Amino acid sequence: MANELSIVPTHNLDHDLYTSSQAQERALNAAILQANISESFEEYLEIFDEFYVDEVEVSSETEEEPIHGKARVRSLIANFLVPLHIMAEIGGLLISIRQTAIPGDAADETHSLWTLELVGISGRSWTVSWRALRKWNGSRIVYEYHYDHQQSGGPLTSDDLSFYPATSTRADQRRS
Repeated sequence: MANELSIVPTHNLDHDLYTSSQAQERALNAAILQANISESFEEYLEIFDEFYVDEVEVSSETEEEPIHGKARVRSLIANFLVPLHIMAEIGGLLISIRQTAIPGDAADETHSLWTLELVGISGRSWTVSWRALRKWNGSRIVYEYHYDHQQSGGPLTSDDLSFYPATSTRADQRRS
């Protein structure tokens, strides 16, 4: 009876893991970029549900403690998205999101740069950007870390939104 040693090359496993996480990252980012916040915020929550594990951990350089669990993270996302949706759908706020992939070399990690721009009816804008590190386990994200937050432009005000009926002017609304 011969003892045969079977060697499995690990470089292909790392390559497959790297290729898989990169493909999943592209799919997730494409879904986020194609969703339209002025039509619905629920689509973003569906994307989150599809790509994140129940035990996900999310942290940021600006927060002391990480957030654990899909329900807690989902609630925070909804609290951020609902006002954006209302301001876009009713208030005329233009919202754009851009993403740039950042090359990395870890098989189960992806990095990206995100920019969110809000433009009011006045033409004033507010822009925030950040970088995201995601750790993948198969087709799902198990960890996400946000860092390098930057902001430009001042805060938008009610003058940047159009909540007034078409038949009245803002001056009319201020007098009442």
